[in-house]
Amino acid sequence: MKRYSAFAIAREALRHHSGWERAWASPEPKRKYDVIIVGAGGHGLATAYYLGKNFGITNVAVLEKGWLGGGNTGRNTTIIRSNYLQDASAAIYEKSRSLYEDLSQDLNYNVMFSPRGVMMLAQTHHEVRGYQRTAHANALQGVATEYIGPERVKELCPIICIDGPRYPVLGALWQPRGGTARHDAVAWGYARACSAMGMDIIQKCEVTGVRSEGGKVRGVETSKGPIECDKLGVVVAGHSGVLAEMAGFRLPIESVALQALVSEPIKPCMDVVVMANTVHGYMSQSDKGEMVIGGGADGYNNYTQRGSFHHIEETVRALIETFPMISRLKMLRQWGGIVDMTGDRSPILSKTPLEGCFINCGWGTGGFKAIPGSGWGMAQLMATGASPLTAEFSLDRFKEGRFIDESVAAGVAH
Repeated sequence: MKRYSAFAIAREALRHHSGWERAWASPEPKRKYDVIIVGAGGHGLATAYYLGKNFGITNVAVLEKGWLGGGNTGRNTTIIRSNYLQDASAAIYEKSRSLYEDLSQDLNYNVMFSPRGVMMLAQTHHEVRGYQRTAHANALQGVATEYIGPERVKELCPIICIDGPRYPVLGALWQPRGGTARHDAVAWGYARACSAMGMDIIQKCEVTGVRSEGGKVRGVETSKGPIECDKLGVVVAGHSGVLAEMAGFRLPIESVALQALVSEPIKPCMDVVVMANTVHGYMSQSDKGEMVIGGGADGYNNYTQRGSFHHIEETVRALIETFPMISRLKMLRQWGGIVDMTGDRSPILSKTPLEGCFINCGWGTGGFKAIPGSGWGMAQLMATGASPLTAEFSLDRFKEGRFIDESVAAGVAH
């Protein structure tokens, strides 16, 4: 793999850019691998990458039924934060946030990480108490956050209206080192690094069945024929229940659509991420000038990957109360992604009843921020059988009643 650099760009400019090689290979699948990862989104590719980097396991195939990063990784709004309430959640999200800070250097690929800061608005007295509690918890966890007043909110985001008629801004939970990254670049960077280690990334390869023998995984049936493996990782977000059924077990998740939109591009006016959970919306401005807007998930189970007018209207109407200026903007495009929700709004990173099969799912609408930490912990779990990052997120917690309730700290679940 050739390293990207300013010198490489200058060299290729003199060659009319004829010397660039493909970022990752597109091989045909081999008969057998040590590890198969199903799902070439951010979480699946990160798992494969850290299997190779941290444990030297490179005989790995990443299977994707569509195109690389074409699922939720390419359909999210790129928010990165770690200010969660529960210790287990804060640990894995803070690990992820810290990995994001050096990810471009680690992968030799610009993921466009922007630590612009994330604020979660408190617009009711209940939220004030909740966010103050979270700030205290974060201090004990070593996560750098603080509770700020409305004047500081206005200073950080001048376009906000803090004296709204229904929901005035009473303060906010502020994480200065949170921010955004480019979702496609994260997937592409991991894919390029995995390919350079000799791993096979196989697109247009749908898994149609899971093969097992004596309670142990033996391989998968795919649209490109059977492939054997010693270990199988299922990392397919909203389709996790479908793959689990193929493997012979059920998951405590439900799949729903999450919608978002971007406006026409405008001049820079907002350099932070703002989440307004009371009015159920959030917003940031992209590098191209678009206002990136989203809200909560659909209220019913579905596998839709498109937007709907009534949901977009509800989200935008709510945000206009806090950001009156966006009432004059035109929508450029909208989309939807399929998210997998657990009852306690926390993920599942776990062994499964099928020996050798591991599951990574349940991230709900906040999976993008967890990609590096999720991959780090999942790789350790698959390689060694245990990981401190994933221990609390096992499937057993639903049977034992030890839930990790993040329904409040997740706000609109992002």
